[in-house]
Parts: sequence; C-alpha cells; structure tokens
Amino acid sequence: MQDMERAKKRIEELREQINCHNYRYYVLDSPEISDAEYDELMNELMRLEEEHPELITPESPTQRVGAAPVEAFGVVEHREPLLSLANVFSHDELMAWHRRASNLVPGRAMDFVCELKLDGLAVALTYTDGRLTTGATRGDGYRGEDITQNLKTIKSIPLVVPKDAPSRFEVRGEVYLSKTGFKKLNEERAREGQPLFANPRNAAAGSVRQLDPRITASRPLDIYIYSLGWAEGKVPQTHWETLEYLKSLGFKISPYNEHAASLEEVEGYYQRWLVEREKLGFEADGAVVKVNSFDVQRQLGVVGRDPRWAVAYKFPAVQATTSLLDIGISVGRTGSLNPFAILEPVSVGGVTIKQAALHNEEDIHRKDIRIGDTVIVQRAGEVIPQVVGPVVSKRTGKEKVWHMPTRCPVCGSPAVKPEGEVIARCTNVSCPAQIFELLTHFVSRGAMDIDGIGEKLAAALLKEGLVKNVADLYRLREHEQELIDLERMGEKSAQNVLDAIHRSKDRPLSRVIFALGIRHVGQETAELLASHFGSIDRLAQASPEELLEVLTIGPKIAQSIHAFFRQEANLKLIEKLRRAGVRLEAAVREELPLSGQEFVVTGRLEAFTRSQAEERVKELGGAVGSSVTKKTTFLVVGEDPGSKLDKARALGTGLLGEEEFLAILEQAANK
Repeated sequence: MQDMERAKKRIEELREQINCHNYRYYVLDSPEISDAEYDELMNELMRLEEEHPELITPESPTQRVGAAPVEAFGVVEHREPLLSLANVFSHDELMAWHRRASNLVPGRAMDFVCELKLDGLAVALTYTDGRLTTGATRGDGYRGEDITQNLKTIKSIPLVVPKDAPSRFEVRGEVYLSKTGFKKLNEERAREGQPLFANPRNAAAGSVRQLDPRITASRPLDIYIYSLGWAEGKVPQTHWETLEYLKSLGFKISPYNEHAASLEEVEGYYQRWLVEREKLGFEADGAVVKVNSFDVQRQLGVVGRDPRWAVAYKFPAVQATTSLLDIGISVGRTGSLNPFAILEPVSVGGVTIKQAALHNEEDIHRKDIRIGDTVIVQRAGEVIPQVVGPVVSKRTGKEKVWHMPTRCPVCGSPAVKPEGEVIARCTNVSCPAQIFELLTHFVSRGAMDIDGIGEKLAAALLKEGLVKNVADLYRLREHEQELIDLERMGEKSAQNVLDAIHRSKDRPLSRVIFALGIRHVGQETAELLASHFGSIDRLAQASPEELLEVLTIGPKIAQSIHAFFRQEANLKLIEKLRRAGVRLEAAVREELPLSGQEFVVTGRLEAFTRSQAEERVKELGGAVGSSVTKKTTFLVVGEDPGSKLDKARALGTGLLGEEEFLAILEQAANK
C-alpha cells in the first residue's frame, strides 16, 4: 500500500511538472528545461503508469499530444489528430521498437522512410478546391490555433495547387528558420534593443503566432512538408510515394528524406547525419523513422499519444562538465526570483557558456545541485544552456546547499512564495528590477506600442534617473536635452521617441490595462475587461465577485486583478498616467446587440471559417470562448462536432445549427 501511495504521489508530481513544461514549450514558446530532461520526466511517468495502469487518467500527459491553444487566435479542430512521436535514443531502443511493431503484424515485411527531425513548429494546411483555406498549429493535437493569414506569408507554402489534386485534403509540415535567418533576425533585434530569441524553434514559433501577419512576413521562414494528414479522393498507398506525389503538387519536400529497405539502412542514415548535421542549414535534433506502407500503418495503429508506426531517433544532446561557481538571481516583471547558474566558462557545442538556467528552488533541490559541484551542462543546437545535474562522484565535501534568499537581491525587500506556487517573488512593486521589466513590457508592440524604446534605452533611462516608473515616460519632454545626450541618441532619435510616447496616449483602454502588467491578464482578457467596465476607475473598484461576471474570467485571474488595484503604489501610478493625458476610458459606443453573450463554435461551418464566424460575433459585441463552460450562452454546432457538444448537452447550454446562427447574426446586424 505504501508503494502504491508513493507511486501515486510521484505520478501527480510528474504530471504537474510535465503539464507546466508543455504549456511553456507549446504556448509560451519559452521552455525551461532541455528536451533530454523533458524526456526523462515523460519516460519516468510512462514507466510508473505501466507499472500501475489503474492510476492512468484521461488527462495524463501520456494521453495527450501537447498543450492547449492560445485563445487570442481562432481555434481549429483537427479532423485527424496531429500525434507526437515516441523517442528512442540508441540502436538497441530502435531495435526494440521494431520488434514490437513486427510482433503486431506477423509475416508483414516492412520498409521505412527516414527524415531529419527539424526543430521547428508543426502545422496543418487544409486545401479546398485547390486553394489553401486553413492553416493551424498542432495545439494539443486535436485543436490548434488558426494562423492561416500568417502561414500565407511563407513563400514556400503554395496558396493554390493543381486541379488534379484531391478536392479537399490536409498536409502537415514543419515551419522552421534557417541558422542564417535566425542569426540575422537576432542581430536585427539586438540593434533595436529587443530581447533575443533563445533558439530557431522559438523564433519560428513566435513568428507564425504574431497577431500582425506583417511581422510574420518580415521574417525568413520556410517549411518542409512531411506527410499527408487526410484526403478526399484517391492517393498513393505508401508514405514514400505520397511524398513524391505531394512534391508534384508543388509542396516543398525535404531533399534529405531517404527510403530505407532495412533497419540497417535506417541506422546508417542516422549515423551519417549524426556526424554531418552541423553542415545542415537548419537545426535538426534527430531522425524520424516511419513504416512506409499505409496499410501496415493502419494495422499498427496508435497507443496513447504515439503512433506505433513511427519513432523519433534522437541525436544525443551536446554536453560538457564544469564547475558551478555560484547561483545568481534575476528578478522578473512580476517580481519572480529566478535562479541561474554562474559557471566556470566551458565550451559546449562550439559556444562558450558562462551561465545556465536552473528554473526554480524546488528543481535545484530535486536534482541536489550544490554550489561548488562539478555539473553537467547541456546545450542542444541554439537552446539556452541547462544544468542537467551534478557529478556526485566528484564531490569533495566543500559543496554548499543553496537556498532561495529571503530578500530580493536588487532592492532588499522581503521575498515570499505564494501558497501553491514554486516561485518566490519580491514584494516591492517599486523594485528597480521589476520596473525595468515592466517598462520594456509597457512600451512593447502589444501594449502601448512606443516605437524606439528597446531594452538598451529603457536601461539607460532608468540608470540616468530620467524614468522611475512607466508614467515618467510622459514627462520625458521636460528632460529632452538629457535624452538627446544619451549614448547613440541625438536630436532626431530623441524627437522620434518623444513623438511615439505622445501618440501612445490615445491607445485604447484595453492596451493600457494590458500594459500595466497585471499577472494573468493577457491581451484578450484586457479587451474583455475594457469592454465590460468601460474605465480604469470602474475596474479598480470591482470586487472579485464582479470580476467573475466577466465572460471567460475565473477565480485566479479575478483575485490577481483585485489584488493589483488594492496596492497604493499601483493606484498612484494610474493617477500619474491620468495627469499625463493617457486614455483611461473606453471609447463611448452604443450597446451592441450581442453584448453579454458568449459563443463557442465546434465543427466545420459552410458559410465561413471558424475565425471569420468568431470575428463576426466580436464585431456585434459578443464574446468568443474556446471551451464550453457555465458562462457559455450558445454552442454553434457545425459538421463533425467534437466533444464540446457532449459537454454543452450536459450543462444545458443553448445549441445553434449553422442556419440558426446565421439568423442571429443577421438579426443582430439589422439592429
């Protein structure tokens, strides 16, 4: 019984950690651990669940593909799931995968297709009557983000295909950024004072998930199509023939794909690219091995989150050992105290590493990392270096156990760890480190969009005392000469910055709310708050119960907003913004006909795409949800609806067919 309880507790811990890392990897594009560390966590969870199958639950990460899509984009339900791949890390593990597959299809000969595993972003492209109609991210494998307009800017994606193509079909591919393109993009961002991307994958993901397609178009993105998702019509019966067929339709297929008649040829392909991968123009972290025959693929099927007919044969991560000299702390915008390793400089994969990520205090103690340890540092491709763990056998006894400081290392204020969280936070909202992070957030494109102020200028403004909080930006004209005298400024640049600050005063209320940096409040939530309350004053006075009345807002967000407006320093900041002339009220407009109603769409609509339908609802004052809750007014049901329909029936949510939905939109428009 004790063994069962220990297993249950560890399984719960692993699920929580993996879900957190999935969210950071797939949604935030900001991974905290290396792929190898993630694989260790997932493999441990899979092993424990195999030993205790009674503890497997539908929401376990082993039963999922990725993380939920971001609500800022429309949501696309994949007709066929975009599954992830199981990983193998050695020839023995590859052989074991092959044996398992062979035992399931006795007597069937198998040949394979080998492909390089690109480090990019998986997408699905749907074509109808020869035209690209929808482009979506993988999302959680079943639902992805609608990024059609952004994907249309990638020149290697055909917008139309030949007339002899199937009437409706979907292809899947990997959007990526070349090494050269990644380097050029980061050089441009450095010149503009913007934060650098950690690696090409993050850069590619961040580029295609921009709310402004013009930003996507400005970046040198490319794609390799790697499979046919589904098709209405006759198609080839093997994967290799299908890739050739897709190539004939105008899709970009990787020239590095190879047909392998045996497992020995698969191993040869892997070993060759293990040596040659540095010569590639893009990052690759392994080889993908697929059974060629679609008939055999169907027989093998899927287990949990992985197809049995394919596997990712991963390259080993680039590692080195060095001394951990100390553990430093960086302070984030919301006061988070983030530990990082200060290392004896070491070359890893051709790059000299002096610092590496350590994530949080619990992770440091779980790995038993101590100051003075010899540690393993890992860097795969361009990924931010990670400390994998200590080399315990090299300990001398002089190593020191590290603990999170009880005070902020920047301002000296008490640091506290909120209940249920793993991150300690500085309690001083006026902490200089927090102010810097808030300042760079405040001027960013999605917030007040003050062009010309990047990280370098923000740091200089704070250092020279020209700005002590974000409201001081609006008093910079009083210090124009001092601004001109800053390094690399001059009269013209200073005037451009001052003009941009002045223009920002008229940004919509939703932008101001987002710019304030309230925890858990993103752009879409800010828009809902601005629409519901109409002014910053009404929002500041709202109780948690009143905040919960806003569509899509739950207790965690409501409590965060309420706590923000209870702090005297934040109220003083808002008053300074008011005196500076920043708009703190929403534009006056008549009550729109769908105000107060929330619509969720499931299935395929004929009249327009889901994103078009959701945009029409917003134009008429309604809100759009990604999942059915008690706050949902109507579920719009198209063809091939998903599980949302069952949940709506269980909750008694109103159901609308497409014709009924169109009638409501027409009636609302006439009003």
